[in-house]
Amino acid sequence: MSARRATIADVAREAGVSPSTASVVFSGKTQVTDATRQRVLAAASALGYTGPDPRAASLRRGRSGIIGVVLGGRLRSAFLDPVTTVVLDGISEGIAPLDAAILLLRDDATETGPSLMTAPIDGAVLLGCSAHMRSSLDDVRGRGIPVVVIEGDAGEGVPQIGLDNEAAQRHIAEYTKGLGHERVVHVTMAFDASTRAGWAPSVDLDAITVDVTRDRLRGALEVYPDAPIYHATGSLIDEGYAAGQAILALDPRPTAAIAQTDLLAVGIVRAALDAGVRVPEDFSVTGFDGIRADGIAPHRLTTMAQPAADKGRAAGEVLAALIQGTPTSGVDFASRFREGNTTGPAPQA
Repeated sequence: MSARRATIADVAREAGVSPSTASVVFSGKTQVTDATRQRVLAAASALGYTGPDPRAASLRRGRSGIIGVVLGGRLRSAFLDPVTTVVLDGISEGIAPLDAAILLLRDDATETGPSLMTAPIDGAVLLGCSAHMRSSLDDVRGRGIPVVVIEGDAGEGVPQIGLDNEAAQRHIAEYTKGLGHERVVHVTMAFDASTRAGWAPSVDLDAITVDVTRDRLRGALEVYPDAPIYHATGSLIDEGYAAGQAILALDPRPTAAIAQTDLLAVGIVRAALDAGVRVPEDFSVTGFDGIRADGIAPHRLTTMAQPAADKGRAAGEVLAALIQGTPTSGVDFASRFREGNTTGPAPQA
């Protein structure tokens, strides 16, 4: 059996001061003499006392000191996407005033372990908002838990951190059109939780439950409404490589692919190069995100660069304000076009 953890009362008794005096030495909220501080710290060191339990402090404030971040799909897959890690870094910066920890949660009703409905959290940031999540948000908010959503519609009263997904994807499609490309393929992320990689025979945009997928595809379809659509199951290089192989097998072969993420675009570029197809002389590829794309040098993706860190930071700051009782609203961000060397004029027939 482990020894009992020393308490502030033990430290006070050892130092010969009152418990309240020992407490303010650790809180720093009230001035004490240097001699008293040194005596209390020496007693704490002798007893192995490292300070008040932060969980107890949180509970006294009526908070758990934990912020939930809800990710779609498998957690291990999420960390293969640099955009997700940058957004998480931004959230961490935004909630810094709360001195809170982050608990990662899955948007999956079948998964065991803590969920948005059961986890002891003070607030939550949702990366997107699936149909399943929307259906449970009323109950979550009924618990008095503030919620902020990044790139998703969680309904009235939930602040949104938005990105110009539709307009940005339309912009890069128009750029591709301006290069003379007519035989183009759209490569998207998952339509919903049950998506299996492959060609979409037909598309009902209203039936796509992943907000980012739907919005980016809507923008691209405004420029290329009849282009075939290949949907992946997630933003992964391997998924892009498989898409690239499927695209290059078409006859006649398309001259360009408009991918919804940079990771998908990297996979497509690799598939083309492995097949002996020149990029961009024979085949152009665009992405979306603006991440550092490794493994395709000397190629640099033509892409829409999004402010991922700023999105995360804004979500954290908005959530922190809500938890502290300050009314606030969402924030909208814009992507920036960045021309690389994976796009060029359509090859002559």
